[in-house]
Amino acid sequence: MTRLFLCLLMLCTVATPAAAQAQMQAPRLDKLKVDVKRIEVDGQRMYEVDASGSVQAPLASVWKTLTTYERMNEFVPDLSSCRVLSRNGNEVIIEQQGVARFLFMNHAIHLVVRATETPFTAIDIALISGDMRHYESRWNLYPIPETGGTRIVFSSRLMPGFYVPGMLGTTMIRGDIERMMAAVLTRIDSQYADKSG
Repeated sequence: MTRLFLCLLMLCTVATPAAAQAQMQAPRLDKLKVDVKRIEVDGQRMYEVDASGSVQAPLASVWKTLTTYERMNEFVPDLSSCRVLSRNGNEVIIEQQGVARFLFMNHAIHLVVRATETPFTAIDIALISGDMRHYESRWNLYPIPETGGTRIVFSSRLMPGFYVPGMLGTTMIRGDIERMMAAVLTRIDSQYADKSG
């Protein structure tokens, strides 16, 4: 349903071969944590997401993958295109298109978001326009000195601009976030392994 949110959640129809391969090579899911809950903010119900996982890749490799926005559709499930509209210093305007899937229905999603980069530390994503009533997310990166790897923490608050059933929404979004995070972690580690080995 909301696999596109994950890329946004990264910032976020046909699955590409790279996305399918990433899903088959899912990283250690026991180290992947995802929590999704419905909350109320200013009288409006939305979803709050907290997800984290670790990779063997160092911070610089993680940063490069997460900020090469034009290639996100190669590995993020249900993201059909992602393009940079403009870049001004640490601020990047990104257009994303994809599909939200719910039971037997597909809903095309179009978003324009602003990514504010704090190099090698964080990426804040805010909705400018599109098919969401509210969207904000943050990627935080933490070096793991004992392994040389990186801990990746993703948090988001989102409110789709289309109907999502309350009881099922949390479960569906959790599944989508797990798939997105697994694809991101796999991509980062596979690119690092290719360069290292």
